[in-house]
Amino acid sequence: MTTIDNPYNPYDQFDQWYRYDTDHGYNSSGLLMRLAETSSQFTDNENAYEIERAIDKIVANDPINIYKKLKLTLEDEDAIKESA
Repeated sequence: MTTIDNPYNPYDQFDQWYRYDTDHGYNSSGLLMRLAETSSQFTDNENAYEIERAIDKIVANDPINIYKKLKLTLEDEDAIKESA
């Protein structure tokens, strides 16, 4: 999740993305953590589901349409092995 005006990619440029986000008063990470019902008792998949659910909720209920959901496409592990 990011804001439409943040020029940085949180996957590749997290430090710059985070600085921009907090400097502009969004605190997207804090908002996400307040809404995501994660737990150390949950599996990684359960926590990932909760984080995605919270992102969807933030984007859907954003009154000024500043948030957007990013999708990260991962290469298939076999394809990575083959290209190495």
